[in-house]
Amino acid sequence: MGVIFKMDKMTYDVVIIGGGPAGLTAAIYASRARMKTLLIESIATPGQAVTTSDIENYPGFTEGLNGFELIERFKKQAENFGTEFKTGDVKGVEGRKWDDSIAWRIESEREEFLSLSVIIATGARPKKLDLPGEDRLKGKGVSYCAVCDGAFFSNKNIAVIGGGDTAVEEALFLTKFADRVTLVHRRDRLRATKILQERAFANKKIEVLWDCVASEILGSDKVEALKIKNLKDGRESDLSCEGVFVFIGYTPNTSFLKGIVKLDEWGYVITDHDMKTSRDGIFACGDARKKLLRQIVTACGDGATAAFSAEGYVEHLKAGRV
Repeated sequence: MGVIFKMDKMTYDVVIIGGGPAGLTAAIYASRARMKTLLIESIATPGQAVTTSDIENYPGFTEGLNGFELIERFKKQAENFGTEFKTGDVKGVEGRKWDDSIAWRIESEREEFLSLSVIIATGARPKKLDLPGEDRLKGKGVSYCAVCDGAFFSNKNIAVIGGGDTAVEEALFLTKFADRVTLVHRRDRLRATKILQERAFANKKIEVLWDCVASEILGSDKVEALKIKNLKDGRESDLSCEGVFVFIGYTPNTSFLKGIVKLDEWGYVITDHDMKTSRDGIFACGDARKKLLRQIVTACGDGATAAFSAEGYVEHLKAGRV
């Protein structure tokens, strides 16, 4: 933090890292507050909302809306208010001395930006099983996105691993293509919301294997079967399938923040209710932060709060230098 830069070299009031619902909502609110706003979105790591086939619990859309359409609406709205957009993966955030305060340098793989404040909205990515055969057969039958890859499995048998909302939603989506979808769950009851459970149990294409875990993904050049272990009796068996879809939770995209802000044991950013992190001038919102419920509607609320907090912080900084 030894380098000092002056106000005339400051590029942005706020740089938002992440282009999902949280980041885009923050951009809308920040731009409407006439903050000079830049949003950096990743191409390599698409947001979860973009790959969601049918969003039916976002208020105002009674007939549902796919994630890509909703994100495009958010983005257009942010652009209309003046948000600037760049693409790239952020490699680091570094504090720089600015008089008696700290401002921030944000580095992507192609360029760097200077800003008075930063909003982290990088979301999370699906967890891997770390099973034998998983990496080798990724893209050859192993997938983490039903919307992206479901159509490749028309008239085939598919295994879905998980028991939460995402796993059950994606299993239901995959029945549009597959002959059979086997849901493999380690417990004797699903964790998904009741309405999703009801739909799954009523769907004749879905079968649930209770108290079971996957131990290996089998196949030479493509997925041929999933080795299953029953946790109650220890028996192992091979489930014949051409596709394995994994939905066992998420890992936050926050590795570039280690040593910058406080993270919990899983890597989620720790914030207060105002979306403030452990460092002045850095805020976090959406699925990247430690929170109870990770949904589009809560991400939007987080984003609005983060932008409002960042606005107050930046105004305070500028007021002290008028």
